[in-house]
Amino acid sequence: MGVVAARLSELGIVLPTIAPASGNYIPHRLVGSLLFVSGQIPRIDGVEHYVGVVGQGISPEDGYKAARFCALNIVARVNAALDGDLDRVNACVQLRGFVNAPADFTGHPAVIDGASDCLVEIFGDKGRHVRTALGAGSLPRGSSVEVDAIFEVAPNPDSK
Repeated sequence: MGVVAARLSELGIVLPTIAPASGNYIPHRLVGSLLFVSGQIPRIDGVEHYVGVVGQGISPEDGYKAARFCALNIVARVNAALDGDLDRVNACVQLRGFVNAPADFTGHPAVIDGASDCLVEIFGDKGRHVRTALGAGSLPRGSSVEVDAIFEVAPNPDSK
């Protein structure tokens, strides 16, 4: 068992099952040592959760939870992209979080902390990243939060 897999087990985290892309795009792309992961919403077991607007029906605390689920979906995508070897992650380079919120909402960073905290919890210092937290007038499927990320990864040791 790898270091990150052991950490997930220690934390009691089971990565969610991920669905195929729901449109004309791919869920991740590896370019050199950078792994780009498409935006993830808080879909759990194929069902959208935390649907609505943060600050209007969805509390900022629930927005935080939604962002955490987005991050878990991101980690599941990374795991799939790296054939189950999360120890190949050298760093989470960038995280972008989008919060479905009204124009007067200003708590975007606290909501997206749900994703940031999750990645640091799982990867330690390798999970620290630069970040953007933005408000959006709407998000896919009515989601309260969407998060995407870029990771730096080590080469596959089996490909040599």
